[in-house]
Amino acid sequence: QVQLVESGGGLVQAGGSLRLSCAASGGSFSDYGMGWFRQAPGKEREFVGFIRRSGTTFYADFVKGRFTISGDSARNTVYLQMNVLKPGDTAVYYCAALMSLIPSTDAGIYDYWGQGTQVTVSS
Repeated sequence: QVQLVESGGGLVQAGGSLRLSCAASGGSFSDYGMGWFRQAPGKEREFVGFIRRSGTTFYADFVKGRFTISGDSARNTVYLQMNVLKPGDTAVYYCAALMSLIPSTDAGIYDYWGQGTQVTVSS
């Protein structure tokens, strides 16, 4: 059973940066693809980005070069670096592990989820 714990959320002004962490236990994140999602109040969970086992990444269009996903196998941790934050980025951010070798933007097929961390961007 893989357990994921996110951290690093908080309150930041528009234009600022945050780095979220997702620490994995009970398994190695290198055995999974890792996705980041977010969910704003009253909205559906939304795909943010994904890092493959190989370390390559892809992102949702709205990221537009502002966010970067990386991984540290020694720490069994995946990161989401978020720059130039906007009020519209306010949401609970989740990391998720996917056993399938095929990356996906569909939250419904991910195997394990963290509890989420709140990101609030003030204008």
